[in-house]
Amino acid sequence: RFHGEGYQEGYEEGSGLGMIEGRQYGTLHGAKIGSEIGCYQGFAFAWRCLLRGCATEKDSKKMKALESLIGMIQKFPYDDPTYDRLHEDLDRIRAKFRQLCSLLNVQPDFKISVEGSGLSF
Repeated sequence: RFHGEGYQEGYEEGSGLGMIEGRQYGTLHGAKIGSEIGCYQGFAFAWRCLLRGCATEKDSKKMKALESLIGMIQKFPYDDPTYDRLHEDLDRIRAKFRQLCSLLNVQPDFKISVEGSGLSF
């Protein structure tokens, strides 16, 4: 009898704590992904403005890659954490970003983090 009651109490308490811990982990992980995607989007928008008006064939290839990255970011399912190909799509965005950095001759060595940039004013 006591064994069953103890088990039930422990199960209920563990379930509650598991939900809290899972929610905290999900919030942190979601913030990291959102920050990373936002960084890629800002990078792409800035370069689109810089390259607008250039008409060379090389710049055309850069613009095509930029528009592809922006399209992938806009189609990314921000509001559906149960989307089964979320990590695959995120990997494709990362690969397209690296390709774009190569085309633009930019080193993608900056850090993307939720903690902030460490700048102070």
